Amino acid sequence: MNRTKPFAIADAHELLIQGVMDYAIYMLDPTGRVLSWNPGAEQIKGYAADEIIGEHFSRFYTEEDRVAGVPREALRIAEEEGRFTAEAWRVRKDGTRFWAMVVIDPIRRNGQLIGFAKITRDMTEAREAQLKALESERRFRLLVQGVVDYAIYMLSPEGYVTNWNAGAERIKGYGAEEIVGEHFSRFYTAEDREARVPWMALETARREGRYEAEGWRQRKDGTRFWASVVIDAIRDESGELIGFAKVTRDLTERRQAQLELEQSREQLFQAQKMEALGHLTGGLAHDFNNLLTGIIGSLELLKTRVSQGRIGDLDRYVSAAQGAASRAAALTHRLLAFARRQTLNPRPTDSNRLILGMEELIRRTMGPQIGVVTFLSSRLWPTLCDPNQLENAVLNLCINARDAMPSGGQLRIETSNVTLDERDVRGQEVKPGDYVVVCIADTGVGMPQEVIDRAFDPFFTTKPLGHGTGLGLSMVYGFARQSGGQVRISSEVGVGTEMRIYLPRHEGPAAAEEAQPELGVAPQAEHGESVLVVDDEATVRMLVTEVLQELGYSAIEAADGPSGLRVLQSDVRIDLLVTDVGLPGGMNGRQMADAAREIRPELPVLFITGYAENAVVGSEQLEPGMHILTKPFAMEMLANRIRAITSGG
Repeated sequence: MNRTKPFAIADAHELLIQGVMDYAIYMLDPTGRVLSWNPGAEQIKGYAADEIIGEHFSRFYTEEDRVAGVPREALRIAEEEGRFTAEAWRVRKDGTRFWAMVVIDPIRRNGQLIGFAKITRDMTEAREAQLKALESERRFRLLVQGVVDYAIYMLSPEGYVTNWNAGAERIKGYGAEEIVGEHFSRFYTAEDREARVPWMALETARREGRYEAEGWRQRKDGTRFWASVVIDAIRDESGELIGFAKVTRDLTERRQAQLELEQSREQLFQAQKMEALGHLTGGLAHDFNNLLTGIIGSLELLKTRVSQGRIGDLDRYVSAAQGAASRAAALTHRLLAFARRQTLNPRPTDSNRLILGMEELIRRTMGPQIGVVTFLSSRLWPTLCDPNQLENAVLNLCINARDAMPSGGQLRIETSNVTLDERDVRGQEVKPGDYVVVCIADTGVGMPQEVIDRAFDPFFTTKPLGHGTGLGLSMVYGFARQSGGQVRISSEVGVGTEMRIYLPRHEGPAAAEEAQPELGVAPQAEHGESVLVVDDEATVRMLVTEVLQELGYSAIEAADGPSGLRVLQSDVRIDLLVTDVGLPGGMNGRQMADAAREIRPELPVLFITGYAENAVVGSEQLEPGMHILTKPFAMEMLANRIRAITSGG
């Protein structure tokens, strides 16, 4: 039994060899003549077994290899070293060549060489693919190295430079020998490195696969350039991060051109606005002269009647003066809105709640011939805006819609959420993002394109003389733009008009409704409370001081910022600072208040202003303890506001 086992194993081994088709497997005698031949050998080399057994294996070699003695050397190496391996060209029966992987092993019995086992595999396709890949890689490397408009280089997973092309050297100023092995953060500005921007960029690329940005970068000589940057994560077949590919382009010239173009557009816009205001100065002066005539005339008659002792009809003149003053204030307010210079008090606002609160007023304003329908989104986002200005804007648009439907019709008020992408905002002077839309639509006469083009111009109106100032739509436009949004018109003559106000989404809840303070007799001051009043207008200081004294406060006056700050830097008791924003003396009211809070951190501040730059008050949230009251205001309102602040309300 033991004697038959080796023969069984040998038979099985022979069957295995004979069944292999992808490899030429055959035996050689010690001189190199073929002793056996499997089907794989016949398939690869083209010889049948009866054609090749007994022939020397050198016939599979190329002519040049035979001349060079390669077959003989292969057997020698196999015998002396125990194995010969190589890759080289071999020849088939039909004379064609193939790229072969060759292994020759010696076979010994009792230490005596009795022959060789030879395995050959056709690797022609694999070699061609490898050569194509190498050629592709070579061409890509040459292409990358030849690119001079882009800095193209590789980073290790930690951010160290591993190679460097000619474009990188041209743009950044470093030679490859200077920068390979260094961390790529050296190309960033000091402030970006301090803010950890390079490391955050790699983390983004690692997490998301790509990082894209534009920003200032730094050359070897310290100069800065505006760069477009792309960083792509590179991973192997198993998903393991092996590094990053980084492409940088110098866009300094393009950015400079963009800045110059934007500057030119702004200059053109300002020139057009000044030209428009110049044309409209006469109409504006006419409106104000009418209002001032009513105020001055009423006050003169009031003074005359008092001197005559005729006090029975004084209320008539007081009402006339107050009415004219209120209309003048409204006109000024609309002008400031158009100029985007009115003082806003932005708060997280629920537009649905605001519209529902106005609905009864709107229905009464529309009259019986116009039906009012509302479609309010049930999941409307909050928006950050001045709710009073939004009310004014909605009311203005509703009144315009009413006037566009003289024979009656339908007014539709609608709210919705919308997300604008780059295509939506192209040419619209508004950023991509989430917006709340308030739409006022009518079924009125509509507007032709030439009217739409001028609808937001100040004082432009299609209404008859004396029926409108032409500031309503410009006020709506100014409010929306100053709030970070936009207004769009869609109209068709004879069909109707849609006015859509876009306001940026506020990430957070809307503010609760504020109870409106009741005007009337304000509570008296506590004993010893003192208020500093700073305003360059003597009349305003006088009126505010009078109100304070009526309430029992001690009032201290200052005409400019430096004078007010000197009072605040003294030991005088100050319970409240009341100040205008625009002050002479090189220090505005906001700057004075900020300086005062360095000394008196808990000091309440009330800004009274009719004009304020956005950077000072308008477009920012006021700090805790700071309040604002827009001129003109009723003295009763001022009194209630002061008392609410000083009492902690």
